[in-house]
Amino acid sequence: MRANFMNPKARARSFLLSLFVVVPLLFAPAAESQNNPMTNLHFAVTFPVSSSSAPLDGRVLLLISTDNSKEPRLQISEDLNTQQVFGLDVDGLKPGQEAVVDSGAFGYPLSSLSGLKPGEYWIQALLHRYETFKRSDGHTVKLPMDRGEGQQWNSAPGNLYSTPQKMTVRANDDRTIKITLDKVIPPIEPPKDTKYIKHVRIESKLLSRFWGRPMYLGANVLLPEGFDSHPYAHYPLVIFHGHFPADFGGFRETPPDPNLKPDYSERFHLAGYNKIQQEYAYKFYQEWTGPDFPRLIIIEIQHANPYYDDSYAVNSANLGPYGDAITYELVPFIEKQFRGIGKGWARFMYGGSTGGWEALAAQIFYPDEYNGAWGACPDPIDFRAYTVANIYEHENAYYAASPWKHIARPGKRNYLGELAATVEDMNHMELALGTNSRSGGQFDIWEAVYSPVGKNGYPKPIWDKLTGKIDRSVAEYWREHYDLGYILRRDWKKIGPKLEGKLHIYVGEADNYYLNNAVYLVEDFLKSTKDPHYAGEVDYEPRAEHCWNGDHTLPNAISRLRYHQFYAPKIVERILKSAPPGADLKSWRY
Repeated sequence: MRANFMNPKARARSFLLSLFVVVPLLFAPAAESQNNPMTNLHFAVTFPVSSSSAPLDGRVLLLISTDNSKEPRLQISEDLNTQQVFGLDVDGLKPGQEAVVDSGAFGYPLSSLSGLKPGEYWIQALLHRYETFKRSDGHTVKLPMDRGEGQQWNSAPGNLYSTPQKMTVRANDDRTIKITLDKVIPPIEPPKDTKYIKHVRIESKLLSRFWGRPMYLGANVLLPEGFDSHPYAHYPLVIFHGHFPADFGGFRETPPDPNLKPDYSERFHLAGYNKIQQEYAYKFYQEWTGPDFPRLIIIEIQHANPYYDDSYAVNSANLGPYGDAITYELVPFIEKQFRGIGKGWARFMYGGSTGGWEALAAQIFYPDEYNGAWGACPDPIDFRAYTVANIYEHENAYYAASPWKHIARPGKRNYLGELAATVEDMNHMELALGTNSRSGGQFDIWEAVYSPVGKNGYPKPIWDKLTGKIDRSVAEYWREHYDLGYILRRDWKKIGPKLEGKLHIYVGEADNYYLNNAVYLVEDFLKSTKDPHYAGEVDYEPRAEHCWNGDHTLPNAISRLRYHQFYAPKIVERILKSAPPGADLKSWRY
């Protein structure tokens, strides 16, 4: 099968953009090569019948790297050290049938294979497999269902991939290089229960009805010390929102491994960060089982879905009713099984980044079902600052324009303001990894959660993924349904009395993704609230990057390992202050 990602019209549009738009230097080689191709290589990707006897749908990814320290599939990122990927959609690809990746396949950081310079590379191919879903809204879509890995295309069980091979590219190279997907990523062994950590999984009737097939929700449950010896105790429930958790993280019942080989954290510029993580996980276990830690049930939810590693814990036209499924199916199930108090006054949430947005959104959308949300470094909570774009006023998400200038909007920085990526870079990476919001990337999941369903059954784009031109009609839909700042302003008279004292927001003023900008806007409104005043907290840390969580005493690298210890006392304080008359304030306080 010979297939090209970009049709002729899209290819022509890409060429025109290279003439009239100032593009980042990262893309300059690809733009220059449109007229003078450096190579005319073709890559023919096939898989044997031993990998799959049935035809497969999905996304073929060609991965090219100059670094042989690890497999190319593990080296694609939004950062400066990323390697190269090209993508191609395939439908019904049969064993032995060729999917040809050529100069028409869209790529990142080079947009076209024709821009590949002569040199030595390690190459690899992967097929990210899609399933067919016949949804209850009448649409049939092809998407990559999570298989226990948390929507990671490079490690998803069942995906086919090739053994990396070294190749030399020559000037004017016009070969067809054959790649066989000779390996299959194996299944993941589920974690085992322990005395303190239990794993639950239920079929959601709400989600199964929406997706037209069985869909499941899971959770990793951390039980309090004394759970077995206090059979009559009932406990408050705390949801630690965030990305897909394979197991309950940051809890270790044994001392750090003395033979652990120290690693290096590029994010925090720390040597031996893996050892530090083990040390603090063991400290948490010691505190959790000690005499003074509040006796709570803490859960991490598994709600990976066909678009991302979590659902954002709200109802969505494209993902289905995850908010209702979590709040009305999963949470009551856990409370019943593990003796939760089972009342809204005894349920709390916290989280950072995605988890910060989820905690705040669930509190706002379900104000009676939860009694407090602590949102650290939340994803954009006001779309007037959707990272650095105002989707209601700006014409383009990638560039700020004037009659004489086109300035690229920044996407990722460090605390000194040094850029690693622009918004365009990050979106073009996602476009290479998957069309129709199927990349599993950050902008694509926002689009999948917030957008209406398009005519083709996939999320209607907030902007043209290639050019960045914003669709104002989609922006208006986002505002009415998911712009938390707007919803608070619009509905405060109705929901304000139910949110008094429940909203707590923390963010670093040098957040890598500019998430502090939206918090400023929401804070302005919250400070102005009356009848009632919001009576919560908004706090900042100068120079703190993503993801500062409100702890002024520790650096990010450490405070992020102490969410539970930091927020648990705040939760107990909230319970004692707000519990209704006759509430159980004794059985769990031993």
